[in-house]
Amino acid sequence: MRHDLREKIVGVCAKKILTKGESVGVSFYAFFANKNDDPALLMEAATWWIKTHKLDHFEKASKIKSMVEAGL
Repeated sequence: MRHDLREKIVGVCAKKILTKGESVGVSFYAFFANKNDDPALLMEAATWWIKTHKLDHFEKASKIKSMVEAGL
């Protein structure tokens, strides 16, 4: 996964955890605007989330943040 996407995921997860608590969930759509302005980046996130790690649609933000920070 490219560096800028990793940074974006960590930042979004950190903000959601800070505002809504440790139990807040996210989907990979949380890292993108409502319009599809970068389909390649969206597919990269979706592939990491669904195909590589077989994650559920919603996962705890703390789990995703930890995974990305660990380089998974």
